[in-house]
Amino acid sequence: MTKYKVQIFEDKNLLAVAASDLIAQIIESTLKIKSRAKIALCGGSTPKAAYSLLGKKNIDWKNVDIFLGDERWVDITSQDSNCFLLNNSLFEEGNPALEATFFSVPTVELFSPKDSAKEYEITLKNNLEGNPPKFDFILLGLGDDGHTASLFPGSDALLERDHLITVGEGKGHKRITFTSTILSSADNVAFLISGSAKQTALKRLLDQSESWERTPAKLVSPSSEIIVLADKDSYSSG
Repeated sequence: MTKYKVQIFEDKNLLAVAASDLIAQIIESTLKIKSRAKIALCGGSTPKAAYSLLGKKNIDWKNVDIFLGDERWVDITSQDSNCFLLNNSLFEEGNPALEATFFSVPTVELFSPKDSAKEYEITLKNNLEGNPPKFDFILLGLGDDGHTASLFPGSDALLERDHLITVGEGKGHKRITFTSTILSSADNVAFLISGSAKQTALKRLLDQSESWERTPAKLVSPSSEIIVLADKDSYSSG
């Protein structure tokens, strides 16, 4: 049974600070026992402020590998791209985080989303250890429909267990996404959630009886406790 450790913050600003501090802490603790820290980040509007703060931290970035948990099948210069988001927050000019190694998701330079998924899976297998490959940390968002990464309710991507990467579709875009297999193999997982629109989805995520069919974020079930960082607006105690 998946366990959640919920931390509630008064507003989005405090949430961003907490998220950046958590990621930095996990990177630093990982580098005490491993030569490289391997983390995967999410897109969306909520984490941008956290990434801007994180990118300025004096971490041993040259020994950090950064991946994306999902990506829309668009050009990386598109404002819909999660790569574009990182380039305008974590990797802003002058940030120490520019020393990290970033593995972007191949998208429209390849023939199809399926080709992109295959290529990105090869990248993961070549740069991570374990079977299934294991991240030191994965940060996830939560959609108001209960999706995480690009695992949307009713999508065939929810059923994929044999691959690390698959093609998802939601909100008007084809997407390349981690599957539940790799999401659940990580050493540390955190959800970052804000806004009143997320109240129902967050309540369902924390409900042990909730189904993954309706709330795909329930598919994420690592052996460790999942950290949930949420602002007051997104959390309903009722």
